[in-house]
Parts: sequence; C-alpha cells; structure tokens
Amino acid sequence: MNTIVTVADAVTAFADWTEPTAAELDAIEREMPVILADVDLLDAYIVTLDRTPTELDDRRIRRARNRALAARVALANHTTGTTLPGGAA
Repeated sequence: MNTIVTVADAVTAFADWTEPTAAELDAIEREMPVILADVDLLDAYIVTLDRTPTELDDRRIRRARNRALAARVALANHTTGTTLPGGAA
C-alpha cells in the first residue's frame, strides 16, 4: 500500500518564506481605504438583500458607491508615478 502525502507537508516546508514582505504590507496599507470603502458598499447591498430597497437604502448605496469610487481614484492618483520593480512595462 502506498502512503498518501498531503499538500500540507509541502506548504509547511516553506513556512518561513510565506510571510508577507514589507513592500506587500505597505501595499496593503495603501489600499486599506479602498478595502474599507468596498466593505461599506457590500454592507449597504447586504442590507437590501431580503427586502425591497427604500429611498434611504438607495441613498446609502449611492453614498457608499461614491466613497468607494473616490477611494479608488485617490489610490490611482497616488500611485500614478510609481514604477514596478524589475523593469516591468
């Protein structure tokens, strides 16, 4: 009978290498306003899943969508001059 090798052994063999780098953590920190705005937008949509949206719900979704869009624009404007390492075009 052959033994079954799990994928966990292969993954945990490189456990020291799986930690995020400082650059990856910085990128997550820069994107955090976009992530939080998207969470707020999803919350606004989730509230209306089991009922007909009211005018107040529509306004909440519209404001959340505008905040998410503004956060994305701010992130895009902030990272416009940034170049990728390795000479990627």
